[in-house]
Amino acid sequence: MDILEKIIADKSREVALKKAIIPVSQLENSVLFNSRTNSLSKLLQSSTSGIIAEHKRKSPSKATINSSFTVEEVVKGYQNAGVCGISVLTDMKYFGGSLEDLLLARASVTIPLLRKEFIIDEYKLLEAKANGADVILLIAAILTRQEIKHLSEFAQSLGLEVLLEVHNEKELQKAIMPSLNMIGVNNRNLKTFEVSLSYSKELANIIPKEFVKISESGISNVSDVKELQSFGYQGFLIGENFMKTDNAGLAASEFIKQLQ
Repeated sequence: MDILEKIIADKSREVALKKAIIPVSQLENSVLFNSRTNSLSKLLQSSTSGIIAEHKRKSPSKATINSSFTVEEVVKGYQNAGVCGISVLTDMKYFGGSLEDLLLARASVTIPLLRKEFIIDEYKLLEAKANGADVILLIAAILTRQEIKHLSEFAQSLGLEVLLEVHNEKELQKAIMPSLNMIGVNNRNLKTFEVSLSYSKELANIIPKEFVKISESGISNVSDVKELQSFGYQGFLIGENFMKTDNAGLAASEFIKQLQ
């Protein structure tokens, strides 16, 4: 069993346990559930930088990245830096995140928030809406076409935007459908953790133009972003590059200034 399979097995158990104690009605009655969401896709289309910064304490490949910041410090720093949106990891075991991180981020900033999670059940979409997310991530590698269709349409019905993550052409062709807003290419292979921007470059021309293109992971300098912009990418998800510094917000600010 590889790491991805382990994560999905854990998520299945997690969802079952949560459903047993927190009913859907409780999520639907939360203060944030009927709040208006912000469009990340529209911001990316009008932005000159397209940076989506990430709050990320650790990862399976890097162990601890940085756990010294508070969520408020990180996300306010990112917003002040001028990022288009913020990705918040909500997985505890592998990434050191939680739904509370998402909630605290929502209380701290007004820009779009992406719930970065391994979503396999609509329950997690309800959690996302109830805790202040504007965008959710669906990972093509762990879902069938029918599951992507069901989950993306359900997310749209909640007012959430959908970012679909792919790694290769097979996943992309399997998943293209009208209920997606953005398509992200993960430059990190989730099974081997190998990182290469070639994943984004190879898929650039076959992603339909109606979707906002986002390049995820492995982006460490301004030249990477400029090169990917020439391939038509409008969004760039960056996490470790900012989080490993002493001041994530300042690092993001300096990166964006160099880019512009």
